[in-house]
Amino acid sequence: MHELPVTESILKIVLKHALMNNVKRVTAVYLQIGKLSDLEDEWIQRYFDYLSKDTVAQGAKLVIERMPIMVQCSGCSTSYEAEAAKLGDLVCPDCGEKEGTLISGREYYIKDMEVQ
Repeated sequence: MHELPVTESILKIVLKHALMNNVKRVTAVYLQIGKLSDLEDEWIQRYFDYLSKDTVAQGAKLVIERMPIMVQCSGCSTSYEAEAAKLGDLVCPDCGEKEGTLISGREYYIKDMEVQ
């Protein structure tokens, strides 16, 4: 159910940019969502379909790209990709340090919009 407020936020941004640019119809919205996000693609699309009725975004397809989990090593500051299942057992591939800071993986962004 937490997809609803996120989808409302996405739609507000889409509609704002559509209005600012005199868009007649939004046909697709390209999203980037971190792999650690528990947002489900199907529910985001369902809520978007429901919320966008009678707007310029009605019928728009959401194209969702899952972004990697990135960690920055506490020892050498190297950034590296991590698997969600292995976050408890991180090891820097450069120096072997076991401490790191999550720098991406939970975010969501509107990357682009396809319009008419």
